[in-house]
Amino acid sequence: MLPSLRQLQYLKLLAEHGSFSRAADAAHVSQPALSAGVQELERILGAPVVERARSGVILTAVGAEAVRRAEDVLARTEDLVEAARGAGKPLSGRFRLGVIPTVAPFLLPKALPELKRRWPALRLYLREDLTPRLIAALKSGALDAAVIALPYDTAGLDCARIGDDEIMAAAPTDHPWATGERVDPQASDVADLILLEDGHCLREHALSACALEPPKGEDVFAATSLHTLVQMVGSGLGVSFLPQMAVKAGLADGAAVAVRPLRGDAPKREIVVAWRAGSSRAREAELLAEAFRDV
Repeated sequence: MLPSLRQLQYLKLLAEHGSFSRAADAAHVSQPALSAGVQELERILGAPVVERARSGVILTAVGAEAVRRAEDVLARTEDLVEAARGAGKPLSGRFRLGVIPTVAPFLLPKALPELKRRWPALRLYLREDLTPRLIAALKSGALDAAVIALPYDTAGLDCARIGDDEIMAAAPTDHPWATGERVDPQASDVADLILLEDGHCLREHALSACALEPPKGEDVFAATSLHTLVQMVGSGLGVSFLPQMAVKAGLADGAAVAVRPLRGDAPKREIVVAWRAGSSRAREAELLAEAFRDV
């Protein structure tokens, strides 16, 4: 006998929610029904998949491996259903798209009206999150595609290019960086460098492009978003780097911030649409990338 998709779904929800009651609610079944499904799965596999503890449910080694494989099976099954429903009608139903926070506010306002014009039957579900979590969601089948920035480890994913986004220097208007046409960060004192918090890929892109070490110490400032970063720079707390798409969207307008290109070959990050390799939504992801390029 083989496990059923329903049993695999029960186990996946159990791993996500950590309790039988919450997993049953998410599956829209009674708790006894979900428990019976998990017990039948254990009988088929010949080993326990969960252990009950005071803190909730703990996956066994067999259970953890079963969840990993179940995520792939369920994701491919969902792909099959969506592909069948949308046969001959790309982007005519639900599409779950992730977007990183350093792109979403500057790309989506221009892109969403165009997507609606091209595909009026598209039901787009958006999720803004950091790159590692978006990639994990792609691989688990929780997302169909995601807009991310390269370089980044995209093993197991395919990508379609949207375009390059230049990285620019930002400084208070009375800072030495504000006086020249271009900035050479390696020739400057960047002890007052402010970056986004760990987890934002733009942080690593900027440091790598400028060959800089991240600031260290207890007094180091870190911003939670680009909007906060601009306010910190404008308040004279330090210097930083901004993506050109944010600057063109007016992020630094109205703040006491001078934005300058960097000296030498302009450092860039590559913006792409990524999807799980082998996904049946690949053509639709490519169409989205084409639309994003056009705007």
